[in-house]
Amino acid sequence: MEKKGIIRFDWAIKRLLRNKANHAVLEGFLSVLLKQELKIITICESESNKSDAVGKFNRVDIFVEDSRGELIIIELQNNYEVDYYYRMLFGVSKAITEYMKEGDPYRMVRKVYHINIIYFKLGEGNDYVYHGFTEFRGIHSNQVLELTREQKKFFVQEKVADLFPEYYVLCVKNFDIAAKDSLDEWIYYLKNSEIPDNFTAAGLKEAREQLRYDHLTEKEKREYRAHINQQVYEQSSLDSAYYSGRFEGEADGMEMGLFEGEAIGLKKGKTTITLNLFKRGMSVEDIGDVTGLSKGQVDELIKKHV
Repeated sequence: MEKKGIIRFDWAIKRLLRNKANHAVLEGFLSVLLKQELKIITICESESNKSDAVGKFNRVDIFVEDSRGELIIIELQNNYEVDYYYRMLFGVSKAITEYMKEGDPYRMVRKVYHINIIYFKLGEGNDYVYHGFTEFRGIHSNQVLELTREQKKFFVQEKVADLFPEYYVLCVKNFDIAAKDSLDEWIYYLKNSEIPDNFTAAGLKEAREQLRYDHLTEKEKREYRAHINQQVYEQSSLDSAYYSGRFEGEADGMEMGLFEGEAIGLKKGKTTITLNLFKRGMSVEDIGDVTGLSKGQVDELIKKHV
């Protein structure tokens, strides 16, 4: 059963944290993660927050403009996506280009932070917080390329890395220790939907009060329970399809070796997922987003098996 004290962060982002009255929660989270105090100016609608099949398929993101004119993408993903790294790259690139007007000088490019809250195994690694940024280092001297004094004044930045997008990946399921600092306290909440009374990280006091289940309206409570049930169902469906296809493929491909067998399993798993989603009424485009298959591949599978 889902604990009914503090509601889950993914649902809160989708329904509550966009309200200006609740901005203190997000401002606290971002200030703790980025290690700099910030204020939210606007929260924009994003494509995946629309009420479509993809939006219901456990993909949540929010697009923030802060008081410094910088852009922040917060994306939360519950289910595995093989091409997720590319989606991170695409999201940042799209944000940069959409906020540039034709003819604007390059100095008008906005700084973008892409924050990813991940509930699946994204890659090989056992840490629970990863930070990616751009750095130019000499291949002979190992020296980092720095800004000149004039460039620092022109850009109002101290490092080359400050000009480029930065990525944060929070691998929530990897967090299995006692909270030692403010960021740990936030990740504990992201993983457990609980905020202990002794947690003092910025934004958690407001979250403890504003994100209480018993503060929701009856309509919101029904929607929240439906969200939890749908999430459990979808995760179970994906897991079942993936492992069923994988094990079947490993058996079929045993003569070719384990690697080839697992590849067959992955293919069969994606076929099963594609057909299940199509039968549930999801569009070809949305199925492609979920499975990582192209529109042509989805069409081919549907024509072959339906």
